[in-house]
Amino acid sequence: MRQTSQNPFSLRAVLALVVIGFLAFIALLYFIGTGNTGRQSNDGRAHAASVGLNGFAGLVKLLEAEGVEVTTSRSPSGLESYGLVVLTPPPYADPEEISEILLDRQYRGPTLVILPKWYATGFSDRLPDEIKDEVKEGWVQLLSPAMVGWTDDLPQPYAFSGELDEIENGVGSWSGLGHAGALPTKWTTFAKVEADQEALVTDQSGRTLAIDIIGAENSEFYDNAHGAVFIVEPDLVNNYGLADANRAALALELVRYAGYYDENMAVTFDLTLNGFGGSTNLLTLAFRPPFLAATLCLILALLVIGWRAFRRFGPPAAEGPAIAFGKHRLIANGAGLILRAKRLRLLAEPYVAITQARLSKTLGLGHAEPAEIDAALARRLPDERPFTHRAADMRSARSDAEILLAARALKELEGKLHR
Repeated sequence: MRQTSQNPFSLRAVLALVVIGFLAFIALLYFIGTGNTGRQSNDGRAHAASVGLNGFAGLVKLLEAEGVEVTTSRSPSGLESYGLVVLTPPPYADPEEISEILLDRQYRGPTLVILPKWYATGFSDRLPDEIKDEVKEGWVQLLSPAMVGWTDDLPQPYAFSGELDEIENGVGSWSGLGHAGALPTKWTTFAKVEADQEALVTDQSGRTLAIDIIGAENSEFYDNAHGAVFIVEPDLVNNYGLADANRAALALELVRYAGYYDENMAVTFDLTLNGFGGSTNLLTLAFRPPFLAATLCLILALLVIGWRAFRRFGPPAAEGPAIAFGKHRLIANGAGLILRAKRLRLLAEPYVAITQARLSKTLGLGHAEPAEIDAALARRLPDERPFTHRAADMRSARSDAEILLAARALKELEGKLHR
């Protein structure tokens, strides 16, 4: 027994909920796969998403303003780009990890490495109100400079040593690639150029602030590998340095030089070295070729199944109670249970007993024995088969058809007595 129930939600409302939930789930899978799980990227450290003095968000915007295609990558797949990849490793980077990236990109594409320099911290919440309102999210205070030590552990021809120097009175100057200007602070980080390296930018003392890795002449690296540029003095290109027009012009020139002055150059700023990425996993692979096609087919199949579910015929049906109320339904349910269990033969003896009691009452014999019923029937219906014969047929029946036929014979005898 079924009855239709009124749906408390309209079809459009349910469809909207399903679509929004589905899109949210797909977005969750995508951001997990790309490593973008909601961590604050503008954290005051030296990388392309940071707007602090030591960050490089300004360089990203400068390149975009120049019409360059720029991407900030949170996935290790960004390191596989054939365009220019910009690395901004932290002060305590793993030299083996940096070496692996550089060696992998030798025959893949050019690389620009900007070394870190400053230890920085955010502003305290206890600033005076008139100053606190002017401090924006991501701004930092520069504490002290330092030259990283892991460049010595890089493989050849990338390895070099660096130092930090302080100018007593005033700030240092720089020149290179057709530009010149002053540094923003009195602290300078510089490198000692090796034989298979070339200085691109130097300070007033001739010390190297930016290096072009060219390799030994006539070597495999010199002839066939993609070069790499190291910016040892990050104040030339960070947000602090870009406040000056000359340094901004030099920053653009360094990027163009590292990218071979390609007009169609695409630049990828890597963020995985700064802790914003994750290793490649099955979820990431699901959204990358060649598995992307299978993922899209699966999504399409889910959409088709969902649409078919909403386009079903008629309103939803509500199930009635498994056992209906009332004596007739109770009897019908009991009979149905016996039929389903295939135990119809167990009804033979009880049915004979019930028929015997009814015949005794109809004949006015009280609780008569079968022989007394036969004698009374012989006087009332002399041409009918005796009750005992029909009862014997009922007891000996085995198949469902035989049982029903014998039961019909007993019922017929009872009916003839009521005529």
